[in-house]
Amino acid sequence: MTVLDARALNRATLARQLLLDRSGIPVLDAVAHLGGMQAQEPQEPFVGLWSRLRAFEPSVLSELLTGRRVVRTHLMRRTVHLVTADDVLAWRARHDAMLRGRVLGTYRRELEGVDLDELAAAGRAVMADGEPRSMSELARALADRWPAPGPRALGEMLVAALIPMVQLPPRGLWRTRAGVRNAPLSSWLGREIDPPAPHGSDPVGEALVRRYLAAFGPAASADLRAWCGLAGLPAAVAAVRGELVAFRDERGRELLDLADAPRPDPDSPAPVRFLPAFDNAILGYHDRSRIIDDAHRGLSVAGARVVLVDGRVAATWTVEAGTVTVTPLRRLSRADRTAVAEEGRALASFLSDRDSDRVRVAASTG
Repeated sequence: MTVLDARALNRATLARQLLLDRSGIPVLDAVAHLGGMQAQEPQEPFVGLWSRLRAFEPSVLSELLTGRRVVRTHLMRRTVHLVTADDVLAWRARHDAMLRGRVLGTYRRELEGVDLDELAAAGRAVMADGEPRSMSELARALADRWPAPGPRALGEMLVAALIPMVQLPPRGLWRTRAGVRNAPLSSWLGREIDPPAPHGSDPVGEALVRRYLAAFGPAASADLRAWCGLAGLPAAVAAVRGELVAFRDERGRELLDLADAPRPDPDSPAPVRFLPAFDNAILGYHDRSRIIDDAHRGLSVAGARVVLVDGRVAATWTVEAGTVTVTPLRRLSRADRTAVAEEGRALASFLSDRDSDRVRVAASTG
């Protein structure tokens, strides 16, 4: 079985994530190809798409949100994701048990004795008037009936798990600050969520395997689970295995992939790319060593924005008053610093609507 080293896996990831060459595909198609984008920080998907697409216009994504073609919702890993309307309707029921389990993992003691089906029905009754509500407003509406858990536990269970919700615009629009207002997913989209598959079949699980590998492969089953949060996919993997090819990584793990997916030459040049906080190019794996050193792994869950140099996390970045500041995590060559500065100027221009192209690259460490 062919062994793929970290550099080969890195180039495959960059290609699948549209980070090796910026793509000309439409914004909606990019969000679909990526299997959704981590979006708990509302402005971050704009940077993620700017780094992946040629001539990306933020207004296009805003229009997709207001036009109900993409939505912000709790989905993979119980985190807020930006996903297409078609995908969320197809995938949401398959995530129900995981979402409930993850909320209970945090609030099991507070929710002990609460009948979750009754809570869900009561929450839907409150939302039936068509009025968007914040999590706390929905929880307060039910607090008299369930006073013990407290509003946080009730609200998290209702909004993140029991009732499929969307976070309504203007939250998530370009350069807009807005609180979270939730509405039921089916009412916002005017379509019902696809029902669960009959017992013994898992077409959604099989689709998720294929879609994950198209955007993240080659990858192990543990990586797939880390991306979506679903533990019950071994049967889906087994069902599609005949379509897949297998490799091993340098640790001996089996990696699966789509037969015709791109696996570029490991020596392919990788341009500098600026990634937003919580980007799935990093978080979408259990073993993230293909793109980030173990010493810096904590950055990926701490919300740091990172810079890829030669395809790997080599710096963090921030922006303030129109200036992008880059802080290297290792020594950068003169050529790398020049490339980082050039891409940083382009990012500063994008973030400021061309009012500023200021960038500062701090001294290298190490």
